Amino acid sequence: MNKKDISEIKKIFRKNESAIDRIAGCLVDHEKKIRMKNSGSFLTLSEDEIFKYYDIFKKALSGAIGKNLHTLDYSIEQEMEGEGQKFLLALRDSGLKDEELLDAFYQKVIENYEYGEDYYIVLIHGNYDIPGRGTDNLEMDDMSEYVYEYLLCAICPAVLSAPGLYYNAEENTIANRPQDLWIELPLNAFLFPAFQDRNTDIHSLLYYAKKPEILHSELIDGCIGGPTPMSYKVSKETFQDILSETLGEACAYSVVTSVQEELSSLVEEHKEDADPLRLDKPQVRKILEDCGAPDENMEQFDRIYSDIAGEKTTFLAGNVVQNKKMELKTADIKIQVPPDCISLIKTRMIDGRKCLVIPVEDNVEVNGLRAAVGFSAEE
Repeated sequence: MNKKDISEIKKIFRKNESAIDRIAGCLVDHEKKIRMKNSGSFLTLSEDEIFKYYDIFKKALSGAIGKNLHTLDYSIEQEMEGEGQKFLLALRDSGLKDEELLDAFYQKVIENYEYGEDYYIVLIHGNYDIPGRGTDNLEMDDMSEYVYEYLLCAICPAVLSAPGLYYNAEENTIANRPQDLWIELPLNAFLFPAFQDRNTDIHSLLYYAKKPEILHSELIDGCIGGPTPMSYKVSKETFQDILSETLGEACAYSVVTSVQEELSSLVEEHKEDADPLRLDKPQVRKILEDCGAPDENMEQFDRIYSDIAGEKTTFLAGNVVQNKKMELKTADIKIQVPPDCISLIKTRMIDGRKCLVIPVEDNVEVNGLRAAVGFSAEE
């Protein structure tokens, strides 16, 4: 799913929409025992409850694509042999009214989700009447042709509130506040099926992880049945390994900074695109060649790329470059530089020593204190 798809579905979760018809959930304690289950019509909830659930559902569709949000595509083998997609389709088609299916789903999550503390599994079912669009690209409700039937599942921490005192307005006194379990915003969630090109795609789903490095692959493998995505950190490290292995001793400062500049420029150029820019093997090769990688090193590039990442692996450009700041480190010093200023820093040999040279126009700040920089012979 791209940014436009996600944005359209997030609009469902607002007061004037009625695209959610049913809700179900269960509270699981730290010993993996179910303490409470509920299910019923979503619209019978109070307005305050509905808005709080909306916050949960919108959060489950928030974050950066490739970091917090991942579209998982079922392979033919997973659809033919696995139970994940088939089970989710059955759960969706039941409208969350089949208690046996719900219990089976809860058990799948409990068996495959390692958390160690209390959490709340909440599921919603809905039908989104997709508005048609006229020639001016404006939505027209009376032109709707398709209905998007979906499930959204969110796994939310249940955290014990801190003990303390509170003001009891009824008795006009300060009293002891009892501890309660508070349901927080989700750690993980998924939307099934995916909503792509303004229609249903049963061959994909959207997966959410609050912490990009904690994807809970065991949940994906055992409950969802789709492919576990490459995490943000692993993606960046894998890309760096490809560059390091390819360039070897030719990994010169000028080549590395040129690669980072080129990546930053590409990300900036495509930042408004609905689909984030992905780099495949030919594109990575071209970037390296354009940035001065020696021909003899590039002869091994195809083999290195395939060995480290796999022939068909692609990288989100925004995941493999620090687009807000770039970091230069030596054994003793760390410098952070905006990407568009990296070309100002040069390498020089001064008095027989390798140096990084930073041009200074006026004064510098030392721990927030402006200090004039002189260039006398003594200095």
